[in-house]
Amino acid sequence: MKARHYGLLLFVILTICSAFCACDDDDSYADRRERERSQISAFLQNGVQIKSENSDEYVLNVPGNIKVISENEFYANDSTTDVSKNEYVYFENTGVYMQIIRKGTGEKLGEGRAATIINRYIEFNIATDTIQSTNRTQALSTSPDIMNCINNYGVFTANFTSGMMLTLYNSNSVPPGWLVPLSFINLGRQDSEEGIALVRLIVPSTQGQSDASYEVYPCFYEISYQRGR
Repeated sequence: MKARHYGLLLFVILTICSAFCACDDDDSYADRRERERSQISAFLQNGVQIKSENSDEYVLNVPGNIKVISENEFYANDSTTDVSKNEYVYFENTGVYMQIIRKGTGEKLGEGRAATIINRYIEFNIATDTIQSTNRTQALSTSPDIMNCINNYGVFTANFTSGMMLTLYNSNSVPPGWLVPLSFINLGRQDSEEGIALVRLIVPSTQGQSDASYEVYPCFYEISYQRGR
């Protein structure tokens, strides 16, 4: 009887400990998500300015005091953001903030259509206040990131086929946040720089690459989108 009693007591203790551990994990994730929201709020206020080590030119210059507009305001303004007012639209369903710097020439990726898309980007880790990755360097000027993308009647899916993101994160999955602009930009070719769409994104961990999702941190991206051959 005593052995059974102690066995039952041990089982109860282990069950309680497991419950407390689960609660701690949940609280830990909740804390990280709350910290992430605070980091995004600070970024909206302060922006970021990073100069080149070799010159006074900015590698990344994102003004602070970002003006956040609603989706309704965005759609009422022909799905554009006023760069002169430092506007970013906030998408409630994803938590992504987007500023369209250039819509690009050409056409949008139509429903039921597929395309190869060339991306050049800077990834800034908002949590650590550092540029985490980029392919916008002289060494990688001929090696942009390439994705294959399909518009499944309003739902975009894509996979990287080559580039820095694929190599760095060892995954061909395109961050969901990267696909948000595709409903609003045109995919032009290399006729001129103005013909290539350029956007800025603030991407929460839930819409980010695998490392951001696992570690729970937000990233800022400046990305160009160009139709491939």
